[in-house]
Amino acid sequence: MQNDLVAALDIGGTKIAGALVDSAGRLVVRAQRPTPAQEDGDAVMAAVAAVLGELAGAPGWERVTAVGIGSAGPVDASTGTVSPVNVPGWRDYPLVDAVREALGGMRPGGPTHRWPAGGLPVTLVGDGVAMTAAEHWHGAARGRANALCMVVSTGVGGGLVLDGRLHPGPTGNAGHIGHISVDLDGDPCPCGARGCVERIASGPNIARRALERGWRPGPDGDATAAAVARAARAGDPVARGSFERAAQALAAGIAATATLVEIEVAVIGGGVAAAGEVLFAPLRAALRDYARLSFVQGLEVVPAQMGTDAGLVGAAAAVRARSGAPAAAVEAPAPTVP
Repeated sequence: MQNDLVAALDIGGTKIAGALVDSAGRLVVRAQRPTPAQEDGDAVMAAVAAVLGELAGAPGWERVTAVGIGSAGPVDASTGTVSPVNVPGWRDYPLVDAVREALGGMRPGGPTHRWPAGGLPVTLVGDGVAMTAAEHWHGAARGRANALCMVVSTGVGGGLVLDGRLHPGPTGNAGHIGHISVDLDGDPCPCGARGCVERIASGPNIARRALERGWRPGPDGDATAAAVARAARAGDPVARGSFERAAQALAAGIAATATLVEIEVAVIGGGVAAAGEVLFAPLRAALRDYARLSFVQGLEVVPAQMGTDAGLVGAAAAVRARSGAPAAAVEAPAPTVP
């Protein structure tokens, strides 16, 4: 129904964000808490429950018909569990059950209102899949039948749209391009493999590589990938080389994905994408070297459009995709409420 709302959660290592999202993708109520990532699992869940509690006290809660969760991963949607790399207290944590339990203690919106039988349905996906759902609904992949959407930040994640539909896979992790190996004898990755896209193209690894090869931060001491991007933009050859290496790894992973499933566009967001043409120019050039077969040569690479709201909008979109609602049919980009 058009009046229904989804309670959306975006869970990461830094913050836990929540929102009530309407059928047009607008965030009509927001809530947020810092993630106590270094505390135990109960403390992290208490922060999630606090966000849900704030949403439950807001106008519109009585219209909520489902919950969508986009979480840092790995996630396992088949069991409702999460094991975020950046939240050590959660290992095979039963997040879906814990959210249902938290909701059970909250009034559904008035003395005459009742949850559906069995409680609210809860949909769990990885954060890369949530970003993909958002970009397909209202962002740079809108109207595309086959797309890869990526988050390039402290890690590298992603998700797929195939035949016009979100494709999360059985566990909610499909499209996790960050752990495709593109350098068979490369550096060990925390995932256990070698030469993964993430090990080469993530922000911390762009900065690490630049420092190892002689780049030095400015007087402010900023040694992040954003600082490397500024140096590259100013013409520093070492900084530029580190971004070119990241772009090469991304291009190899994108080309491999396109060859397997014939995507037509790759959408790239996240903090590293904010480098703009410092990243995108060498990425497009490298892609021409890797995407050689006729059916992948027309592949486009574009920046993401949804920004920091992608996780929340995407969690709601994933609910709609699961229910079969035509989320992509909305005609206008969704504004948000500050």
